[in-house]
Amino acid sequence: MSTPARAESKPPYYVPRGGLPGQTELTTDRAVFTEAYAVLPRGTMRDIVTSLLPHWENTRVWIIARPLSGFAETFSQYIVEVSPGGGSDRPELDTGAEGVLFVVGGSAVLTIGETRHELAEGGYAYLPAGTAWALHNESDAPATFHWVRKAYQAVDGIEPPEAFVTNESEVEGNAMPDTNGAWSTKRFVDPTDVRHDMHVTIVTFEPGGVIPFPETHIMEHGLYVLEGKAMYLLNNDWVEVQEGDFMWLRAFCPQACYAGGPGRFRYLLYKDVNRHATLSRQFV
Repeated sequence: MSTPARAESKPPYYVPRGGLPGQTELTTDRAVFTEAYAVLPRGTMRDIVTSLLPHWENTRVWIIARPLSGFAETFSQYIVEVSPGGGSDRPELDTGAEGVLFVVGGSAVLTIGETRHELAEGGYAYLPAGTAWALHNESDAPATFHWVRKAYQAVDGIEPPEAFVTNESEVEGNAMPDTNGAWSTKRFVDPTDVRHDMHVTIVTFEPGGVIPFPETHIMEHGLYVLEGKAMYLLNNDWVEVQEGDFMWLRAFCPQACYAGGPGRFRYLLYKDVNRHATLSRQFV
């Protein structure tokens, strides 16, 4: 007797749980910080390492990447938890910073100019530098989202991109060549659109999917694991990672992946793109 097909459910996304380990727990974990990469396991994202931000009410933030000598150079990444009734009318104080929001838990109301957008789980927004926006949690449950920020590199003769709002469910995945769909990427902007100087995408590996060679490239990466587990090559080390972990990879750090299952492996990926390599500070 055949088993009825199960209805497709909403994509799951891991949300930090906070809290504090008990005094009887082991101190050792998988956290590592090197010159080429860092791994922040989900167990490091506790209450005592959260931050507060100016002009945000009833909100706490895990800052998992920031520009720092020997660490992230081009971006910052936050996991923002907004309690019911919380939010901000002045969220971004840096007029040169562009941003991407991606909702992993609950829902929030994003206002861009005079237009309201309901962001449910999977909601994605691109906010150009200088955009007037606000975000509030009007629900009765916490809203959690990733906020990726980068100083926009304007180019003479090229107009900056516009703001837009979408949802992962509305974006088709593009399979990598010769993978039979085992490795695919959801791209929220056209990769040939040079107005954009950063991409924030979702990469999916089905069980058995691999990156079959050590990628080595100019792009810096931030990877937050949304779902599943895998073995990831970081420089010379194969590291086991799972949903809720964050990885930072320096430019040119070799990387590869093997997703052994039992379920799919997915991560939110940041990379800087479409600009010359900076040769002097005057171009930053």
